[in-house]
Amino acid sequence: MFSWSKSNAKKDPELFQDVADGLRRLYRNKLFPLEDTYRFHDFHSPALEDADFDNKPMVLLVGQYSTGKTTFIRHLMEQDFPGMRIGPEPTTDSFIAVMHGDQEGVVPGNALVVDPKKPFRKLNAFGNAFLNRFMCAQLKNPVLESISIIDTPGILSGEKQRISRGYDFAAVLEWFAERVDRIILLFDAHKLDISDEFSEVIKALKNHEDKMRVVLNKADQISTQQLMRVYGALMWSLGKIINTPEVVRVYIGSFWAQPLLVPDNRKLFEAEEQDLFRDIQSLPRNAALRKLNDLIKRARLAKVHAYIITSLKKEMPSVFGKDSKKKELISNLGAIYEKIEKEHNISPGDFPNLKKMQELLAGQDFNKFPALKPKLMESVEDMLANDIAKLMTLVRQEEASMPDQVVKGGAFDGTMNGPFGHGYGEGAGEGIDELEWVVGRDKPSYDEIFYTLSPVNGKVSGAAAKKEMLKSKLPNTVLGKIWTLADVDKDGFLDDEEFALANHLIKVKLEGYELPAKLPAHLVPPSKRGQEQQ
Repeated sequence: MFSWSKSNAKKDPELFQDVADGLRRLYRNKLFPLEDTYRFHDFHSPALEDADFDNKPMVLLVGQYSTGKTTFIRHLMEQDFPGMRIGPEPTTDSFIAVMHGDQEGVVPGNALVVDPKKPFRKLNAFGNAFLNRFMCAQLKNPVLESISIIDTPGILSGEKQRISRGYDFAAVLEWFAERVDRIILLFDAHKLDISDEFSEVIKALKNHEDKMRVVLNKADQISTQQLMRVYGALMWSLGKIINTPEVVRVYIGSFWAQPLLVPDNRKLFEAEEQDLFRDIQSLPRNAALRKLNDLIKRARLAKVHAYIITSLKKEMPSVFGKDSKKKELISNLGAIYEKIEKEHNISPGDFPNLKKMQELLAGQDFNKFPALKPKLMESVEDMLANDIAKLMTLVRQEEASMPDQVVKGGAFDGTMNGPFGHGYGEGAGEGIDELEWVVGRDKPSYDEIFYTLSPVNGKVSGAAAKKEMLKSKLPNTVLGKIWTLADVDKDGFLDDEEFALANHLIKVKLEGYELPAKLPAHLVPPSKRGQEQQ
């Protein structure tokens, strides 16, 4: 546990070495004393340690058995990892933290939870039944230099499976969910039924919807019509469980290095994979912001928890009728929530789950609860109102100083460059590696239109070109950008090549592609090459 010092409780954020150092000090000096006093760790979450602030971003994979979780990890890294088992039956029976290490090997759970450099020490509370099913697979892989990945046991249906685990599976996942940067729920397009345990797990992750992404895997094994039905059924099922007005982002694809069985939706799968990869690649850059956000959420919960504990303490009698009063307070906890909400102007969303809190309070001695200590509350209030705002500035400075901090290696490099990059040779990229000017293919038809506009000295005016370009029905903002790109020599007129280029860019946009921010070299008209303005 930390050793606290009163002398440095008012450190100025400007003196922090970096964001991780700032978060660590704020937690130690301002938030932990409140948590410790009101026994926050017995009710909600264990105390944070240094490793929680210093660790790499983590991705948690959750899903029913045989949805492709382990295969997904292997696809990302393009490498097997120690302890990996893949098969149609429930193969992964352990939590496996896949992390970077110079020496390839496996670290068992009991050794892992005593390592101060790893963020897993508090998992010790789940006991040997869990620790015997927990390990760390270490290997040298470029993907793992930026992120760590947590593989989980496949979720099965039936009460028997839940009992036979020997530990609280949903509670372990909730522990991980608090500390990871991304939670990926995997579904198999062939097995869309959501078991009772999976439903319970998703509900346990309810407070972390911002980290949650959904992958509909093995989508290449069904036809387009079936895929539409499966996608609709998945969204309906998730809507019932997650119960929020926002729609969870679902990525559709086949995440393994095998030929597509039904290749009809290849373009869709490629686009979805790139979107998911971009999301994962952004994690290192946004890691500091995520940790800051999680600390704010924790501080708000700790404040509410302190108000609940002190309210219960205040209502307890001094001598007689303590047990009956305790039962009465637990049963009326909802009313106490409402009273605190109005008295301290707190949002209902900041309160802990009512049923869970009632269960936890049943085993507590209310007389041992401390009274309200205003100084502790003021310290946390000051942290939220002032220190966090200053630390936010430091977060932005760190992000700006490390713009290229993205996940590299493995599958992430496979589609970054070359002809197999997503969108290569399509839209504005069409003709990128051809010797002939790609616009020249359709130039004869564009020339016919050009000469009907009565060009003067081989050029048409902006007004004349506008009338023709408006026939595309594209918005003026888009047509204005096309004009800027096509008027290569910036003389306010279009010659026949520039007019052909403008029409080519209109066609690109009408086909659903984005316009380039700057005209690519292969689209510059042959007579203008070397003349275009930078």
